[in-house]
Parts: sequence; C-alpha cells; structure tokens
Amino acid sequence: MNSATTQRTLKALTGALSSLVAIIAALLVGAIVIRASGSDPWEAYKALFDGAFRNRRAVGETLVYSSPLILGGLAFAIAARAGLFNIGIEGQLVMGGFAAGLVGAWNFGLPAFIYLPLALLAAAVVGGIWGMIPGILKARTGAHEVISTIMLNYLAFRLTTYLIQKQGRWLPVDSNVQGTDKVVAAARLPKILDGTRVHAGILIAFAAAILLWFVLYKTAFGYHVRTVGLSRGASSYGGIKWGLTITIAMAISGMLAGLAGAGESLGLHGRHYAVPPGYGYTSIAVGLVGQNNPIAIIFSGILFGALSAGATQMQSQAGVSKEIVSVLQGLIILAVAAVSVADRLPVFNRMKSPPKSGSDRSSEVGMEPDIEARPGPSAL
Repeated sequence: MNSATTQRTLKALTGALSSLVAIIAALLVGAIVIRASGSDPWEAYKALFDGAFRNRRAVGETLVYSSPLILGGLAFAIAARAGLFNIGIEGQLVMGGFAAGLVGAWNFGLPAFIYLPLALLAAAVVGGIWGMIPGILKARTGAHEVISTIMLNYLAFRLTTYLIQKQGRWLPVDSNVQGTDKVVAAARLPKILDGTRVHAGILIAFAAAILLWFVLYKTAFGYHVRTVGLSRGASSYGGIKWGLTITIAMAISGMLAGLAGAGESLGLHGRHYAVPPGYGYTSIAVGLVGQNNPIAIIFSGILFGALSAGATQMQSQAGVSKEIVSVLQGLIILAVAAVSVADRLPVFNRMKSPPKSGSDRSSEVGMEPDIEARPGPSAL
C-alpha cells in the first residue's frame, strides 16, 4: 500500500469516525427534543429501531427506502467532487423514472434480459441529459448550477404531468391514476427478498457505489474530477479541460438519479406516478453525511432509509409524531456540518500538524498564489 493510498484510507476512517460521533450527538439532542414533546426518548428510539430492523419485513422496508437514497446520494457526490452543488436530483430522478415507466409500459414483446436493461438504459440516458444541461450551461456561460437545476426540477415536474394528462393518445399513460400504464412483467425489477417489497434496485445501488468509488479513485477521469473540484484554475493551468469534466460529471450525476427513478417505476410501484417522491432532496443530506465518499454513502443511505422506515412504527408504538424523524435528519446534517467546520478551524489544524519551517511556510493560507486568477486553456 503506497503512501497516497494510506493517507486516503486514514482520511476516510477519520471522516467515518467523525460522522459517527456527529450522528450520536444528533440522536442525543433528538432525545431532548422528544422529551420536550412529552414522550419517552427510549421508547421512541426502540420503536424506531423495531420499525427499521426488527424482522424481515422491517429490514425490507429499510432497504426499499435506502435504494433511491443511495443512488441519489451518489448523484450528489459525483457533482460535489467536481465542485458543483446538484440540487436538481429530484428532477433528474423524475425524468429517469418517467422514461423507464414509458419504455416499460410499451409491450415490445422482448425477453426480460433485453427489455429490463433497455428500460434502465432509457432512465439513465434521460436522467443524464437532464443533468448534463446545467453542466453545459455552467461550462459555457457560467450559469450557477443551483439556479439552473432548481429551474429544471420544476420543468421536469410540469413536463411529466403535462404528458401524462394530455398525451394519452400517443403515450402509454393513464391520467386517471396520474401515471404511466402498468409496466409489463418482462421490464420489472425482480423481488429479491420473499415477503417484502425489496427489489433488485438495491443491488443496482450497491454496484453503482462500488463502481463510482473505482471511477473516482482509480481512473484518470476521477482524478480530473477531484482536481477540478479542488481548484478549477489549477486544473485548467495543468491542462485539464474543466468545462468538459464538469459536464460529464453532471451527466453521470443525472444518470445515477435517473436509475433511482427507474427503481421506483420498474421495481417498487410498477409504473411511474406524476407525484415527485421527494427522495432527491433527502439524497443531498445522504451525500453530505457520507462526506461524498461512495462507500460511506451506502451506510448513510441505509441510515436515512431506516429513519424513514421506522417513522410509522415510532408514531404508532411510542406516540411520537413522524415529523420528529425530519427533526432528527436535520440534526444529523447540522452535527455532521459542525464537525466538518470544526475540523477546519485553525486551532484544530495546529493541534493535528507540526509547526512548519522554512519553505513549507509558503503554503500557509494567505501566502499561496491565487491560482484561480490565472488564465488557462479553454474550458471545453
């Protein structure tokens, strides 16, 4: 194991430990909130755990919620690694799910080993295009991705609703249920756990996390993405076309979000519904808690999936409002952010690093050149 790999492993372990400490702290603060609401925190957390892990069905529900959250968290992570804040995951998820629902509802008479990959490919392509648009706008015009992705979210919602309500003559949609027609059996994601709603989408999520980790840390493109995310000016100075890199990164982000939508259409519901599921916004939290590390996002997604799965049990068994789960999610995000900010404070940096001497001091904050201001090759 070389020094770079060792440093990356130590950094990942340190990040995982800091996230774990932040989660524990958030749960302790959450216990105070639950007590203030007049309920017993121990009973509330016990009910939450039972609803998420007590039996096969509970575990199944946790995995059902976790699947789109993991893919959405990965979508956020690849964009964040490139220095972008993709808040358009929800729109990309909706477009991908709609595309998968349309392809799956058309009966082409194909066998499952062709039909299912075709529907998944449609979701990935449409989601990727929806994600690539703000990437191109950013590279070509400098348009801020937060604004463009938010606008594309609403466009995705309105476009799919219009097509479902008005284009029933041409498309396999049903305005009565506000969704596409039922997906044919050959295009359905198979169930993988008897007696539950768990489908193969969770396997796609796990595979995507491993693949994205490999791409980010073992390929030249991943190096380009991480370099652009650290400094666009430095990457351009070094010959990396940052515009092309962020465009591809946003396309991959959209593809992952599109696959999350496909899991809902082809696996869970068997059709696409016009109502946005809301996973895209929670996925941002999943990516932040997982510190944009693909492997850590698996655990982060399962954590948020468990919170969602256990919310109903917590309400029925302990009498605690389901909204407390939203409070817990917010506390977890705040705690992780607080730990991350504290880790960057000068006092902590001085405690972790030995004093610099001589030429090493030139790299301290305020003494390094403004690389961002240097001109470089064309963005695209």
